Amino acid sequence: MLVRGRSGEGHSVWVNCERGTPGVTEQGSMQGQGWSSTDQDSGSRARQGTGQMRGREQQGTGGDGAWGPGAGGAEGEGRAGQPGGREAPAPACWPAGGLGPIGGAAGSLVRIARARRAAGRVCRPRAAGAGTGAVPEARPIVPPPALPIVPWRLRRARPCGGGAARAAASVAAMDLGPLNICEEMTILHGGFLLAEQLFRPKALAELTKSDWEHVGRPIVEALREISSTACSQPFAWKKKALIIIWAKVLQPYPVTPSDTETRWQEDVFFSVGNMIPTINHTVLFELLKSLEASGLFIQLLMALPTTICRAELEHFLEHMMIDTSSKDVAFFLDVWWEMMKHKGNQQDPLLSQFRTMAHKYLSSTDEFSHPPKRFKSDPDVCPTMPLLAMLLTGLKQIQNRILCPGMKCCALANLADMLTVFALMEDDPQEVSATVYLDKLATVISVWNSDTQNPYHQQALAEKVKEAERDVSLSSLAKLPSETIFVGFEFLRSLLREWGEELQTMLNSSQGTNYDSYRLCDSLTSFSQNLKLYLNTTGLSKEERQVVSELAECVEDFLRKTNRVLKNKGFEQDITASIAMAIIEQKMDRHMEMCYIFASEKQWAFSDEWLACLVNNQALFREPDLVLKLLETVIEVSTTDRAIPEPQLKQVINLILECYADLSLPDKNKVLSGVLLSWGRKGLSEKLLAYLEGFQEDLNTTFNQLAQSASEQGLAKAVASVARLVILHPEMTVKKMCSMAVVNLGTHKFLAQILTAFPALRFTEEQGPDPSITFMVSCLKETVWTKFSTPKEEKQFLELLGYLVRPVKPQGIPVAALLEPDEVLKEFVLPFLMLDVEEVDLSLKIFIQTLEANACLEEYWLQTCSPFPLIFSLCQLLDCFSKYWQLPKEKRCLSLDGKDLVIHILELLCETVLANAKTFSPDTWIKSLSWLHRKLEQLDWTVGLRLKNFFEGHFKCEVPATLFEICKLSEDEWTSQAHPGYGPGTGLLAWMECCYISSSISERMLSLLVVDVGNPEEVRLFSKGFLVALVQVMPWCSPQEWQYLYQLTRRLLEKQLLHVPYSLEYIQFVPLLNLKPFAQELQLSVLFLRAFQFLCSQSCRNWLPMEGWSHVVKLLCGSLTNLLDSVRLIQSVGPWAQGQEQDLTQETLFFYTQVFCHVLHIMAMLHQEVCEPLYVLALEILTCYETLSKTNPSVSSLLQKVNEQRFLKSIAENISPEEWRQTLLQKISNF
Repeated sequence: MLVRGRSGEGHSVWVNCERGTPGVTEQGSMQGQGWSSTDQDSGSRARQGTGQMRGREQQGTGGDGAWGPGAGGAEGEGRAGQPGGREAPAPACWPAGGLGPIGGAAGSLVRIARARRAAGRVCRPRAAGAGTGAVPEARPIVPPPALPIVPWRLRRARPCGGGAARAAASVAAMDLGPLNICEEMTILHGGFLLAEQLFRPKALAELTKSDWEHVGRPIVEALREISSTACSQPFAWKKKALIIIWAKVLQPYPVTPSDTETRWQEDVFFSVGNMIPTINHTVLFELLKSLEASGLFIQLLMALPTTICRAELEHFLEHMMIDTSSKDVAFFLDVWWEMMKHKGNQQDPLLSQFRTMAHKYLSSTDEFSHPPKRFKSDPDVCPTMPLLAMLLTGLKQIQNRILCPGMKCCALANLADMLTVFALMEDDPQEVSATVYLDKLATVISVWNSDTQNPYHQQALAEKVKEAERDVSLSSLAKLPSETIFVGFEFLRSLLREWGEELQTMLNSSQGTNYDSYRLCDSLTSFSQNLKLYLNTTGLSKEERQVVSELAECVEDFLRKTNRVLKNKGFEQDITASIAMAIIEQKMDRHMEMCYIFASEKQWAFSDEWLACLVNNQALFREPDLVLKLLETVIEVSTTDRAIPEPQLKQVINLILECYADLSLPDKNKVLSGVLLSWGRKGLSEKLLAYLEGFQEDLNTTFNQLAQSASEQGLAKAVASVARLVILHPEMTVKKMCSMAVVNLGTHKFLAQILTAFPALRFTEEQGPDPSITFMVSCLKETVWTKFSTPKEEKQFLELLGYLVRPVKPQGIPVAALLEPDEVLKEFVLPFLMLDVEEVDLSLKIFIQTLEANACLEEYWLQTCSPFPLIFSLCQLLDCFSKYWQLPKEKRCLSLDGKDLVIHILELLCETVLANAKTFSPDTWIKSLSWLHRKLEQLDWTVGLRLKNFFEGHFKCEVPATLFEICKLSEDEWTSQAHPGYGPGTGLLAWMECCYISSSISERMLSLLVVDVGNPEEVRLFSKGFLVALVQVMPWCSPQEWQYLYQLTRRLLEKQLLHVPYSLEYIQFVPLLNLKPFAQELQLSVLFLRAFQFLCSQSCRNWLPMEGWSHVVKLLCGSLTNLLDSVRLIQSVGPWAQGQEQDLTQETLFFYTQVFCHVLHIMAMLHQEVCEPLYVLALEILTCYETLSKTNPSVSSLLQKVNEQRFLKSIAENISPEEWRQTLLQKISNF
């Protein structure tokens, strides 16, 4: 049951009495502190750990009641691990044989807490996310609100009077953990009660410095016990306890019971603070000093609001000035040093809560009578500058109490460091390199290792490194005021003069080998260097400059006389590696920089510690630069004389490759780029091939899988697989992919997507076979170029190049072009633009694809390809066609069909260059045009005429003089030149050569032609000349050029400039038909027959090789097919088709018989080897005839059909070979 007693000062005390036991009043001074049990469950847990504790615990109880929740239990039920219920001995500072005269509640509190801890049933708050081993939170007991006493357990969910927001804030505060009353707080409570008992009849609030030695030991021991027994984070528990104690010092005293109730609800420190008696600053500062907690002191001090921070430091300095002892001096110097090293911890929620509560304490005591507003933290957390100035003043005041040489070293070092960092350094000083930083750490730790008196001498390396990092990483965000700086300068000079001789003697003796002496010399050295810079760069008055100069001279003199200290302070060679690895393992400051040193140091590599560090911290090395550094180190070490066990080397290589595999694709490309740059196209294989087992097998397996599953769904996996192969052996991997892309049908797009995911492959080998070309081009040329076996392979290569220049962007995978358009032209086009080169056809296809695909690029990329020489190369190729059939067969690697492609490329290229003429300077443009014009003078004149638009406005069109005889040419635009082969009477030949260049020039030439239509003789002569010119031009025409001439002929027939008489050689009876709609078609058919009669004549039949005859037959078949299409169109679409005029079926059938006879006539004149296209055309004509004749079943039509069958058979009888003849006759018989 809960009963209320009275403490020594009249405050209520809640206790839980043994059943049947009357209420108990503790006579000790408990300063208004109370505690109560939690519930029956916690009471039973306590009983399991108490056993026979009643004897001493019942002093002053007046009965069998025991202090503590549900005390009692079976006899002999002792603490875990201590049979018979014996208790663990009390701390040494407590009275022997138990609590003796102190006894009572104070003893019970400590004993119960210790018993609970020993029984393993401690009520320790469970942190958020704690594991299964954490003890559940005890349930709270809420006392009546009118009472100023706090229950045993702090409430965790009771909402405060400010609504939901305040309730949430309160819960968040409770979740900080240390503010719950638990075992550790009970121990602390007991320590204060013991101290209070020892100091009776005085209160602890009256404690003075001299009383501490006698009174403070229980408090110190309690804190040390908390730290030593905390299962985890003992330092954190010490910090929590000190925050509670400091909060108690700052806590204003409640004025009314309502204040108490409000604070109890809203002040997270009020509950636990009420367990502690009222104390003063002396208790706080002496406790900090006894615990040597200078670092914690600064951490908590700097968390306070600015006003309280300064006030608390003033209290501290005042405290230090009273009866200053050597311990006071040492603690003062440590506090000063810690303040300079302090960097703040804004993420600590407990410090934030401490700061918030301290800010509230600044307000008047009635603040707690209404719901507090949320405190917004001041971003300017206690500026360091004024505090350092206060400490400087404090040093002056205790100067005479600094007697020990070590403390003098420390004081001078502190002062020098403060002036260096907070006065002399730049506002934004450059961070020292990682190597220098590591060397400084190694030096500091080496000194600690040799200094047995140093507090860090026995600590683990990781702890040493953490502290050394703080020592060597001083930094400042602001500067001391100028007056403070010069006060510091003068004070430093006076201290050096006063202490200098003594310290020099000590430093030069064997005693001067500790950390204080090293730090003094190191700090003064740094100060001296920065002071010289300050003297040279800062505008100072005469007096200030004199002060600084004298100080610089004084410091230099001191250092000159003590230079042996730093010279002898080398560091152990093997400790540097251990320090770097400790920083990496613990992820301390600058640990990523240590990873780079770790990865680069060849001497450390492959030691057991190095390997363990790499294995344990593999995730840290997933950086492209680190992977490269590791590879460089491994390769260099493996190729030296060092004997590295092969299993170990393989393990390291696999670890590095795993790190590489975990990188993002852009980072993998960075590594690949570095590998290619360092080890070339063979990658890692050349150096590490012996340790890369199964590479060839992996390569084959991977690409077999790629060939079988080439789909975008598996692209990411494919890229990851290739990424490993390509870093091991880039050349073999890329060549394999190039070969597969050409040979394996349908895989080229997929493989191109994989390749373009590695833009690093676009690099130029300085030591490669050809330093002028990129690695990708080199692989393509060495693997597949000129090695195609089928047109399909050529097509896949062509498409592959297109994808490499303009990548297809798959979803989720970044890609980049591996080839530039200008690069493709230079490597796969320009060297092959010659008629006698086998690859000329494919090169032209690559050329047109590149031009068309990249025409929309913003950057004028063609300029990098020297466009004018490129134009001239195409013109040279065109010039070769002018004497095409005169060349031997092996020199004609491109057919006349390819001439059209060359012309198209030339036109497109000229258009592109003209469109970007502004990118050239005017002078460059004119010079380039002039150069090209001069070059074209060496070629056939028709080639230059193709560039008419290109040269327009700069040069006239040069044509044979004979052209002026038949055309009205303007001398402003045209000029005559004497061309061999163009003598008298060749004007019409030159005119026709102009006409087949383009449709626009053809129309222009037709408009300029001079023929008198009213003069029949002139028309007759023109027609004969036209036929002769046509025969001379036709064999050298490309299909497109011949089409221009075909259209020109039609135009001449329309204008009646061309006369083509129609003979009756294939007419059995005069047809009574309307042949006017088909007049042009019949004339053209006869014209072609006459042309071939001319070609096959004795004078011309030796002009052409067999390929030439095949070419002209092909041109003829194309034109006759056009005629058939034209006739079908006339017959089906003309007005007679709608019944407006007579039907044209008979006329169309007549046309078919005439063209059939013309075709067979031409076949009879030609070599049989070239006649197959004409034979196929003849069959097509018969099919047309048969189809149309079936639509006219009249008697007269049948009679006509029989007659024409007989006639056509008589013509077909003359055709050979036999099988063609029989086929034609059979076809005719089926009419």
